[in-house]
Amino acid sequence: MRRAIYPGSFDPVTNGHLDVIERARKLFDEVIVAVAHNDEKQPLFSLEERLELLRETAAKIDHVRIAEFNGLLVEFARAQKAGAVIRGLRAVSDFEFEFQMALMNRKLDAAVETIFLMPKEEYTYLSSRIVKEIARLGGDVSSLVPVCVAKALSRKFH
Repeated sequence: MRRAIYPGSFDPVTNGHLDVIERARKLFDEVIVAVAHNDEKQPLFSLEERLELLRETAAKIDHVRIAEFNGLLVEFARAQKAGAVIRGLRAVSDFEFEFQMALMNRKLDAAVETIFLMPKEEYTYLSSRIVKEIARLGGDVSSLVPVCVAKALSRKFH
């Protein structure tokens, strides 16, 4: 079975994330959406909230599994018997950081490949950070995120 990991903080999941997951599913038999537990970040949504939002959205795509992980991504990939890590690239500005991470992951475990996928053009400007800022300022995020995420953002900010 060809299995890939799509890691991220997903704070919150956006339509761009879902687009990348659907693209990855065309290439792999199973995609594990792995929510990172990062003590250095202060997320808007708790780990459990992020997992639940992903269960309500991404888990509805066939052969997509939601999981949480701590520690090194390559170790998680090895434990899940995944041969690839999926990373979304929106713009050239994403590339340098993602390239460095991919090379380090390769150094840590050469058996795990990194696959870069680009979202649809309409999502290239989209990030969780921008979505949170728009929602915080009272803007309409309904075209940027799934309905359950828009409702969750509204509860956080209003």
